[in-house]
Amino acid sequence: MLNLSDAEKQEVLRHLDEGRPLPDRYRFLLFGDKREVELVWNGKTSEVCNAVLPFQTIEHVDEPRTEKEVEVHPGLFDTRGRQESGWSNKLIWGDNKLILSSLKNGPMRRAIEDAGGLKLIYIDPPFDVGADFSMDIEVGEGDTLTKRASIMEEIAYRDTWGRGHDSFITMIYERLVLMRGLLAPTGSIYVHCDWRLSGLVRMAMDEIFGRSSFQNEISWCYREAINSKKRWNRKHDSILYYTADPVDYVFNPNEVLQKHSAATTAKYKHIDEEGRRYRLMGRGLAGSPIKSARDVSPDWEETHPDLVYRHYQRDGTYAVDYWNIDIINQAANERLGYPTQKPEELVERIVKASTNPGDLVADFFCGSGTTAAVAEKLGRKWIATDLGKFAIHTTRKRMIGVQRERQASRQGFRAFEILNLGRYERQHFAGVNPTLREAEQAAQLQAKEEAFRELILHAYHAEATTGFQTFHGKKNGRPVAIGPVNRPVSRLFVEEVVNECRQKNLTRCDLLGFEFEMGLFPRVLEDAKAKGIDVAAKQIPAEVFDKRAVDRGHVKFHDVAYIEVEPETRTGSHKHGHAAGIRVTLADYSVFYSQGSVDRAQEEFGGKKSGSKVVVDNGQIVKVTKEKSGRVHTEVLTKQWTDWIDYWSVDFDYESKKEVVLRQTAEEAGPAEQGLSAYEEVWTGDYIFENEWQSFRTKKDRKLDLTSAWHEVKPGRAGPRKVAVKVVDIFGNDTTAVVAVAAPEPLKEKK
Repeated sequence: MLNLSDAEKQEVLRHLDEGRPLPDRYRFLLFGDKREVELVWNGKTSEVCNAVLPFQTIEHVDEPRTEKEVEVHPGLFDTRGRQESGWSNKLIWGDNKLILSSLKNGPMRRAIEDAGGLKLIYIDPPFDVGADFSMDIEVGEGDTLTKRASIMEEIAYRDTWGRGHDSFITMIYERLVLMRGLLAPTGSIYVHCDWRLSGLVRMAMDEIFGRSSFQNEISWCYREAINSKKRWNRKHDSILYYTADPVDYVFNPNEVLQKHSAATTAKYKHIDEEGRRYRLMGRGLAGSPIKSARDVSPDWEETHPDLVYRHYQRDGTYAVDYWNIDIINQAANERLGYPTQKPEELVERIVKASTNPGDLVADFFCGSGTTAAVAEKLGRKWIATDLGKFAIHTTRKRMIGVQRERQASRQGFRAFEILNLGRYERQHFAGVNPTLREAEQAAQLQAKEEAFRELILHAYHAEATTGFQTFHGKKNGRPVAIGPVNRPVSRLFVEEVVNECRQKNLTRCDLLGFEFEMGLFPRVLEDAKAKGIDVAAKQIPAEVFDKRAVDRGHVKFHDVAYIEVEPETRTGSHKHGHAAGIRVTLADYSVFYSQGSVDRAQEEFGGKKSGSKVVVDNGQIVKVTKEKSGRVHTEVLTKQWTDWIDYWSVDFDYESKKEVVLRQTAEEAGPAEQGLSAYEEVWTGDYIFENEWQSFRTKKDRKLDLTSAWHEVKPGRAGPRKVAVKVVDIFGNDTTAVVAVAAPEPLKEKK
C-alpha cells in the first residue's frame, strides 16, 4: 500500500472490515498529494454526463405576425426589417445537463462550430436556497394567481438544494465542466451569484477553468429596500468572469466605456468646429506663467500658442469591476414580473464587452429570456434553455416582441426554434444517488418507481395490475399507464402504450402524466384513434403527494385542454384589392386544472380572523375570502374562457415541413464535431409548427385578438391543407388543434 507504515496498513484494514470511513489524512496518503487548494464536498466525482439525446424541433418562429391586409398589388418597396439567413436561434426546454451534453457531444456541435463557436456564456443559476419556483401570474385583464412549481421544477429544486451547499455545488460543477468543453477557444463565461455561494463557485471555477483564466469578480451594486440593523446591508451580487484561454480572448473595452460625470464634462467647456469638447491646458514649460487650468485664457491659443494645447474629452472612461445599475423598477417596459429577471443594461454590458456582432451567446438558465433579448438586439446569435415551461413561454413571447420591434425599425432579426429533448435517461430523472454502486442504484431506482406508481394508483382510485409492459393499473375496466414522475411524457412513450393495446386487443386506456412534451397533443391521440385505440390523457395534480388531500378526496386528475377553432376562406378579388386567403378565429378553450380547492382553502383559514386565497378548482380560478365577521364567500375570477389564454398562434400550412432528427448510425463514431457522417436524418412522423401569426398578452397590454389576419394562399397551394392552432395558457402549458381547410384558388394575373 504505497508508503504506508505497518501500523497504518493495519488501521486501513480494520476500518474496511468494520465498514467505517477512513480518517481524512489517508486521502492524500493513498491517492497522492496534489499540493494545491481543492474544493471537496460529499458526492464529488470526476464523472461527467456524456449522453447524446436528439433535439426535436417543436416550433419555428420565422417572422412576426403580419398586421396589414394582404394586398393583391403590394407596394414596390417593403420598408420592414428582414430576417437574416443562416443560423436559427435555439430556445430549448429541458434539463440543462442533458442539453449541454447533447450540444457538446452531438451533431448540433457542428452547427455551433459553423456559427463561429460559442463565444459567450452568461448564467444566473438559482443561488437562493429559499427559492421555490412559484410566481405570481396575471389572469385575464386584472387579477393575479400564485403559480406553483411544476413537479419537474420541484424535483430540480430538491436536487439542487436537498443537501444544502453540497447539492448545489454538485449540480453546478458538472454543468460548468460541460460548458467549459463547449466554449470556443477565445470564449468567455460569466456566472452570476451572490454572497451565499460566490466563494464556492469561484473555487469550483478555478479548478475547471484554471486560476490563470480568472479575469474579474464584478460587483453589481443596486438599490433595494432591505434594511438591516445587525450587519452591513447587502446591496450587491457577484459576477465571476473567466475565459477559456488566459491570454487570447475577446474583450472590447471601447464598447463599454463609462460616461463622464456632469462635473467632469463641465470642465471641457470649449467646443471645436466638429462638435468635440475640449479644455485648454498649459504645456508645463519651465518659466511658464500657467500653473493650472485656471490660469489659461481662451485667447491664449492665438496669443501664446506655444504655451497651451487642447485636451479633448474622451468618449468615456474604461469600465471598472463595480457596476452601479438599478434593478428593474415596477414601471419599466422590460419588466415581465419574472422573479429573477435581471436588467438588460447589465447583460448588455457583458455581451458588448465579450462578443462581436454575429457571435454566438448562450444562457442555460434563461428564465425570462434577458440574455436572448439582449443578444438579438445587439445582432448576436443565441441559445437559451430552461427547465420550466413557463420560462420557455415567457422567453418566446419576449423574443417575438423583439422581432416585431426590429422589423418595425427596419433592422435585421433571426428566426428561432423551440426544441425538446427527444429521449431521457430513467436514472437521471428518478433522482438516484450517483455515489451508490451500480447494483444499489438499480435497486433504488426500482424501489422509487414502484412506490411512485403505488401512490398514483391510490390517488386515482385504481387497482394495481401485472403482466403488462406499459400499464400499471386498471380503473373501471380501462388499463392505466403512468408516465414518469420527473420528466415529460414523450411521443415515444405514448406509441409504446398504443402498441401494447394493439398487441393485447385493448381498445381503450387512460394515460396519466405530470408533464407532456410540447406539441404532443392532439396528434398522438388522433393517431391512436385511427388505430382503434381510445386514449384518455389526464394530468396528475401535485396534490397526489399530499396524503391528507388524497384521504379527503381533494385530488382531481384533469383532462388535457380542448380547443375549438373556426377557419374561414376567401377568394381573391382584383376589384377589392385583396388576395385569396385563410384566417382563423379562436372560438373556445376549455381547461380542467386544479391547484388546491375551495373546500381546502376554507379549511386552511382555520382560526384566522380574515384573509383570502386564490385557488384553481376544476378549471376555474376562484378567490376564497374570509371576512372579519367569519363569513366565507367565493368569487370566480375566470369570467370567460379567454381569461385562461396567454398566447395563441397559427400555422396556416401545417404538414408542410417534416420534423427530422439526426440519429447516430455507428456506436463508435467518435466526437460529433469530426463530421456528420455518423448520423442519418430520420423523420419522426410529426411536423414542425411554423408560427406565422400570433397574438399574446403582455404586461402593458392585456388584450387578446381572437381572429387572425388574412393569410395569403400562394399559387400552387390551393386545395385541402391542414391548419394548426396552438394555445398556451397562463401556466405555460400548450395545446394544439389541427383542422382541415379547403384553401381557395389564388388569383391569376390579369392579361
